Amino acid sequence: RLSRGLVQPDLAIDLHGHTLDTAYRTLDAGLDQAIARGARVLLLVTGKPRAHGSGRGAIRAAVGDWIAASRHAGDIAAVRGAHPRHGGTGALYIIFKRRRGGTNS
Repeated sequence: RLSRGLVQPDLAIDLHGHTLDTAYRTLDAGLDQAIARGARVLLLVTGKPRAHGSGRGAIRAAVGDWIAASRHAGDIAAVRGAHPRHGGTGALYIIFKRRRGGTNS
């Protein structure tokens, strides 16, 4: 369903126009918010990757490391490229692990 663009993200974060510092803080706060809401899928809009040395695409290049080193890494099941309808190569889906012990809706 994810690869066909049939999943509607529970929350979206757009990092366009941010510096590396503010993008990191925005991502961290967004992960906090998504986890608190019990979200399963977060759409992270990073912008499209650029050619090495172009000076653009720095946020996209850093996001993988930020997520892997995040205090929320244990809550994340997977990170996948977004479907074109959700931004394609300029966005990622962050899929959170299912919560155990809660009620299913």
